[in-house]
Amino acid sequence: MILKKATVLIVDDDPDVLTAVKLLLKTETQEIITEKNPENLNSLLQRNQVDLVLLDMNFNSAINTGNEGIYWLRKIKEWKPNICVIMITAYGDIDLAVRSLKEGANDFVVKPWHNEKLIDTIKDLLDKKEDGGGKSNKASAKGTAGQTSILGDSEVMEDIFHKVNKIAPTDANILILGENGTGKDLMAKAIHERSLRADKPFVKVDVGALTDSLFESELFGHKKGAYTDAREDRMGRFEEAEGGTLFLDEIGNISLQQQAKLLTVLQNRQVTRLGTNKAIDINIRLICATNVPLQDLANENKFRKDLIYRINTVEINMPPLRKRAEDIVVLAKHFAKMYSNKYLKPAADFDNTALTKLRSYSYPGNVRELQYTIERAVIMADDPLLKADDLIFSVLESPGENIINEDNIQLSTLEKNAILRVIDKHNGNITRAAKELGLTRTALYRRLSKYDI
Repeated sequence: MILKKATVLIVDDDPDVLTAVKLLLKTETQEIITEKNPENLNSLLQRNQVDLVLLDMNFNSAINTGNEGIYWLRKIKEWKPNICVIMITAYGDIDLAVRSLKEGANDFVVKPWHNEKLIDTIKDLLDKKEDGGGKSNKASAKGTAGQTSILGDSEVMEDIFHKVNKIAPTDANILILGENGTGKDLMAKAIHERSLRADKPFVKVDVGALTDSLFESELFGHKKGAYTDAREDRMGRFEEAEGGTLFLDEIGNISLQQQAKLLTVLQNRQVTRLGTNKAIDINIRLICATNVPLQDLANENKFRKDLIYRINTVEINMPPLRKRAEDIVVLAKHFAKMYSNKYLKPAADFDNTALTKLRSYSYPGNVRELQYTIERAVIMADDPLLKADDLIFSVLESPGENIINEDNIQLSTLEKNAILRVIDKHNGNITRAAKELGLTRTALYRRLSKYDI
């Protein structure tokens, strides 16, 4: 929708804000409606064909004090589910504004805003509304300096990119969830590179691999002589990340004792090195990641809920590759180009059989498995045009489908010969061959890989 044809409603109890927005948008929109009392929202929305609402996060109302914006956002979405809502917030309420995105807000702006930025935000949302909710411009999770990029054209990834673009510039703590190999560490790095801390350190720690004895020393540091092997003073990872981002990977695997120590540091925003009593102030942005599902993480016998709330202002769920099938070929071509350059090979591409095989596999190892498969293919292939035979998926991910032992050699030979006959009968048509064999196409491709057909 063109902004000139739009009706915008601004709801804020500050008359100066109402006046400022009205003056700004008066010549940009068809109509601008201002309202100080959110209690009048329903009647305004019923009487007017409103295209977009600018909604303050806080009012002098007795309703849900401190969370009024969230309350009225829910009401708006209940009355008019398809209406665009932009939350207006002060810098100190950033966490609350980020929470509003979970509740259905389309965006938020921080007071004092830049006029051009506010107009561009409104235009962008109206364009998306006109496109039926699609993205008017391709979103990207590229870092500010372009070092880290997360690729994907699928709808689920576009939604993630949109969320990243909103939360990266804030200091909100982020919990990244997802199976192994889905790119959680790359996402953490991309968020850092898009943050206001991008020129400061990005420090990664695999906390799941730390023993109880190493946990405090590694994260909080130690003084010389604090324990037997402490031969010199050493700062911990919290101090190393000062001013920047601390990424704690595999957070779901730490013990309850370790969780208690971490929670204390996050609450006090101070660390104390082992062997000293001196507290050191810390200023870091925290990103955590785990492959443990959130509902399992919420089991208080394994993980403290108060720590979950502390690290999870916003959560990002990285989807498994099987849930973003549209991205498989995009990623495969990216890896083919990357490894062709790395190994000084001619630019690799895929023929139709290879593309079909790529799309049909389930990728239990996710993007990491695809990456290693393409790397192996680029190294081993004699022809830069990669074929299905060049793509050998890892036995580490599907050992039961790839190992042939002495006891099943004869049965495997019979199965291989049967597959060859049926494929030959249907002139290489995998779909028809799979149907006659009583297999899914994915299962048939696994057997083709298993028998190196």
